[in-house]
Amino acid sequence: MSELLSTSQAARILGVATSRVRELARASGLRRAPDADGGRYHFTFQDLVVLRSARRLMDGGLRRARVHRALDRLSAEVGDRRALSELRIFADGAEVAVRDERYSWNVETGQGILDFAPQARKPRTNELEQARSRRAAGGLLTQAHAELARGIELEDADPAGAAEAYSRALDLDPGLIDAYVNLGRIAHDAGDSREAVRIFELALELSPHDPVLHFCQALALEDAFGPVPAISHYEKVIEIDPDYADAHFNLAGLYRQQGRSVDALRHYRIYKELTE
Repeated sequence: MSELLSTSQAARILGVATSRVRELARASGLRRAPDADGGRYHFTFQDLVVLRSARRLMDGGLRRARVHRALDRLSAEVGDRRALSELRIFADGAEVAVRDERYSWNVETGQGILDFAPQARKPRTNELEQARSRRAAGGLLTQAHAELARGIELEDADPAGAAEAYSRALDLDPGLIDAYVNLGRIAHDAGDSREAVRIFELALELSPHDPVLHFCQALALEDAFGPVPAISHYEKVIEIDPDYADAHFNLAGLYRQQGRSVDALRHYRIYKELTE
């Protein structure tokens, strides 16, 4: 598909704020397309794969500058031979690593990484049964992702239909975090902030260190129960990802409401540094 996606469209698919998409784009080394407004991001679906990789690396504790340096280096190495989206990019401790169809290596040093996957051997009977179960589950997971994709397509025209699709996706795969994010956001946008809180709480039980989930939960809590419970989740976002600009901005506003002017000013300053 050759369709180009806007920042807002990419944000909806990834389940993050538009400022987060721009942050990930900068970390990924993606360039703005020139236009009358001085340059905007336009994304292909291959770009979204790279953005997801950058998000996983940053959610895993790597700083944006390191992610940018590694992806920029990797892009230079790959050149026209293959797209970054065809590689599996992951965090190996505090380092960025990549795997292709043959082997794994450290992006910054170029050093190979040992693959500790077990050698092929004849499976025992119980392993054959497990393999059959995994194949059956794989079919359900494929259906779950199909429902997730259907929900994304329906969101603009039919939010209720999209919510039903996301719910079906979760019935098939209760661990599908993106479905929780989108379902909770639909509930929040519809004015049911308490339902959104419930949905995000379920997702956080599965993925307690996901900064996007904590950010979404903070937004929902602020509308449902006021600033106090929201503050702790914004603080958690920043603990996990100190470069999450929107969390600094929103937290600064809540601190100001609470009369914590020094804390508010500090986070406004950080937000400005991150977005300039």
